[in-house]
Amino acid sequence: QVQLVESGGGLVHPGGSLRLSCAASGSIFSIFDMGWYRQAPEKERELVATLTVGGSTNYVDSVKGRFTISRDNAKNTVYLQMSSLKPEDTAVYYCNAKWGLTNYWGRGTQVTVSS
Repeated sequence: QVQLVESGGGLVHPGGSLRLSCAASGSIFSIFDMGWYRQAPEKERELVATLTVGGSTNYVDSVKGRFTISRDNAKNTVYLQMSSLKPEDTAVYYCNAKWGLTNYWGRGTQVTVSS
């Protein structure tokens, strides 16, 4: 069992930056492909970024060039650095850990981009 706890969300002005963190319990963090998803009000959850065990990354087109996903296996933590934030980035951001057919989710952290 893996528990994921997100942090780092908050209120930021358009054009600002935030760094989200997701801390994972357990000693097998390094085997999981990690990802960040988000869900805006009245919208479906969407993929934001993924980072595989092998180091490959994937981003939704709307965040390319603005967001960066990274991980620190020694700290059992995955990060999402978000820059040039836009109001449309407002959502609850969820951390995901995937290994085969097994998926774990955090409870989410709210990001609000507003002037």
